[in-house]
Amino acid sequence: MLPVVVGLGIVLMLPSLLYLTLSWKLEPWSSPAAKPETDGPGPEPVSIVLPTYNEAQIVEQTLDRLCSLSYPASKLEIVVVDSSSDGTADVVRSFFETRDVEGPALTLIEEDDRGGVARAVNLAIEAASHDIIFRTDCDSRLGSDVLEHAVANLQDPTIGAVTGRQTEVLGQSKVEENYRDIQARNQALESHLDSTFIVHGPCFAFRREYFQPISTDSLADDTEIAVNIRKQGKRVVMDPEMRFAEVGVSDIRGRRQRKDRRAMGLLQLLGRHRDLLGRYGWYGRFVIPFNWFFLVISPWLLTAFLATVFLMLFLVLGPVGIVGPVALGIFVALGNWDLLGPLQPFYVVFDSQISLAIASVRLLSGDDDDGTWELDAGSRDVFERES
Repeated sequence: MLPVVVGLGIVLMLPSLLYLTLSWKLEPWSSPAAKPETDGPGPEPVSIVLPTYNEAQIVEQTLDRLCSLSYPASKLEIVVVDSSSDGTADVVRSFFETRDVEGPALTLIEEDDRGGVARAVNLAIEAASHDIIFRTDCDSRLGSDVLEHAVANLQDPTIGAVTGRQTEVLGQSKVEENYRDIQARNQALESHLDSTFIVHGPCFAFRREYFQPISTDSLADDTEIAVNIRKQGKRVVMDPEMRFAEVGVSDIRGRRQRKDRRAMGLLQLLGRHRDLLGRYGWYGRFVIPFNWFFLVISPWLLTAFLATVFLMLFLVLGPVGIVGPVALGIFVALGNWDLLGPLQPFYVVFDSQISLAIASVRLLSGDDDDGTWELDAGSRDVFERES
């Protein structure tokens, strides 16, 4: 049984070691896009897409921050698609009606029923006036120069979309901070090899001409947009200079609500776009296979690894073998409380694998989602407290 444990451990570790080695060799900590050295004839106009659902308490702050970005306000349009029941649309209208300075134009679309983020994004982009689309969320903060960097990346004719890097976690969750650091390293490497697979909805820009309407039941609308753009021959990259902040929590139950749903969306997307494998350059030959391994295969290998280790301990030690599950429980509890110190990144990886395993089971059992979302009260409280 020991050879089985060792074999599973090696298979689990090798892809990650390969990624770390490539990252160390390439040092990909900048955008791979050929950004112009001058502004050219002037900044391109940008349509900012903002889906909202029951955001009345925070939408005014979000709009104020968007209007305060360093990009010329006369070049901006904010497209809000709202399906709220708390008067969010009234707050949006009032904000623009009472502003005494010239700012971005407003396009407000009010839905009669909740159709989910994907439908809202489709409606917003259909109504947008400009070629460059910047998609964001109400409960995030953007760096003041984020649009300048986004537009600069999109001047490269090989680039169809660009996402940013989360540089701050609102709520001071070490679990989320470590997860975002690991994810950013992966995204940077993938961007230099070809294109990144996962993008961030709160900070994501692309050219409208490459947008294809997304499935209304999509649980990862941002990444689905990116995949469709890559299929059209354009690269999707991450620029670390496009900075944003978002809420993160360490509590395992709080993380399940957000992370499990996101994991379902990514798995759903990989399954629907199986034709990516082996195609589209290094994207289909390396980036997508790695994501298949980490998102689909690895959680089950980890489950088999732990089950084999626990079984071996019980066979060798008898009842004393309970030390294995107990040790795992202590590891999870300490990680949940951000108390693992230098071992915290290992818990982060373990936590992500939990989400992926749960998501796999839910998808296999036919637990489909209609694309709507419920407000995360805990995360919302953190955002309001930190705003």
